[in-house]
Amino acid sequence: MLLRPDVADFRLIGFYTGKVLIGTGAAMALPLLVALVLGEANDAAAFTIGAGLALSVGISSQLALRTRASMTTSHGLAVAALSWLLAPVFGAVPLLLSGHYASFLDAYFEAVSGFATIGLTIVNDVDHLSRSGSLWRHLMQFLGGQGILVVVLTMMAGGAGRVGSLYAGEGREERILPNIVRTAQFIWRVALAYGLIGTVLLVVALLLAGVPLAQAPFHAVTLFITAFDTAGFSPQSASAAFYRSPLVEAILAVLMLAGALSFALHYQLWQGRRRELWRNIETRTLLVSIVSLFALLAVGLGRAGTFTDFPGLFRHGFFQLVNAHTTGGLGTLPGRMFVTDWGVLAPAVLVTAMAIGGMAGSTAGGIKAIRLGLIVKGLRRDIRRVLLPEDAVVIETYHSTTRRVLRDEQVRGAVTVLLLYLGLYLGGGLLGLFFGYPFDQAMFESTAAASSGGLSVGLVRPQLEWPLKIAYIAQMVVGRLEFVAVFALVGYVVAIARGRV
Repeated sequence: MLLRPDVADFRLIGFYTGKVLIGTGAAMALPLLVALVLGEANDAAAFTIGAGLALSVGISSQLALRTRASMTTSHGLAVAALSWLLAPVFGAVPLLLSGHYASFLDAYFEAVSGFATIGLTIVNDVDHLSRSGSLWRHLMQFLGGQGILVVVLTMMAGGAGRVGSLYAGEGREERILPNIVRTAQFIWRVALAYGLIGTVLLVVALLLAGVPLAQAPFHAVTLFITAFDTAGFSPQSASAAFYRSPLVEAILAVLMLAGALSFALHYQLWQGRRRELWRNIETRTLLVSIVSLFALLAVGLGRAGTFTDFPGLFRHGFFQLVNAHTTGGLGTLPGRMFVTDWGVLAPAVLVTAMAIGGMAGSTAGGIKAIRLGLIVKGLRRDIRRVLLPEDAVVIETYHSTTRRVLRDEQVRGAVTVLLLYLGLYLGGGLLGLFFGYPFDQAMFESTAAASSGGLSVGLVRPQLEWPLKIAYIAQMVVGRLEFVAVFALVGYVVAIARGRV
């Protein structure tokens, strides 16, 4: 971290943040076009205003702050954090002007939830949102799922050497290809390929479920974005339950699992290395976690008498577990049922699943399976050291695209991030207690916000106290960026406050 940043450092941060704002404004062109085609005049005006503001600020920053200076890691981290705070400001403008949000804070909350792929929503009457407004909510999820900065990287072909640190700033730790721009382009190819397949399958399933042909493609596209980007928003207030279709739910579950896999693993699979799916430490960790947690969930639901038969228990229980573990945020049941009908153990299992999350370098949030896997490997190594003779050399390895030797610093790093996430979950839960909510509900909502789990037991609503809204916004951003980028930005702010600029 720079102890004494100068004007040139802030100039560079502002210049690259402006590029993200240009990308945000340009992304509004699609819902604007939809609004014009469908005759949604008010929404067309709202998107024109939102895009105009984002483009004006972004282009102005490019003209006023132009620089060819090299970007360091601290610059990239600060740009990432600042971009994730500012992009929702402009993304919230058309939401506010739609008339479905009581205040700018509510619209900003929604935009942060969308870009961070959380899925918590405080929209009024989502069932009657315009098509263009609903599309924008889901498009924010799509941009956030791939990474806002990945969009910039794709647009900046030839600038990989200057912006490589932006990639890590969004919580992505592993480059898939040697060139960072090619890595960004591969992420887009994966998303678009799954999008084509997933949308076609969902259209068929929705038609079989009775959705009219004129509406099925729109529902299919938005549901795909929500599932693959493990994001949580839905075009209907009832979420996946609206369709009453086991086939739709099965397709969504597969898409959520695909979204929870890292793009590095997707690359290995695209190269025909199918064995990587089983050998990878994260997929093994996820498999063990899902199976173990489902067993506990089934016990909890059985003891609570929630379902009268196993098919119903498996359909709703397993879907909700996959949904929570991938931080997908969709639901086949009203969220309040988790605290009224699911007993105590089953909701605790969902909170645990959300807290863990998916794989590193995926669209999912949470602590991540790689960190749990490394911690377990570290414990195993330490146990072996105790049991074996003192002069024995104990080496523990793990597989993640290649066979690797476990290092002490990796275990320490995993434990540190684990403790930070647990502190983030607990902090939001304690604030919920302060406002009088039961501990189990407060922890459920806090974990959903910080892990991008997106499930809700009903606390997140337009009437939620404004300090909790702000706290959840902070949790969504910090959890999505995995702390380091936010710490870097705070470092620059502290430097300004101390007059070190």
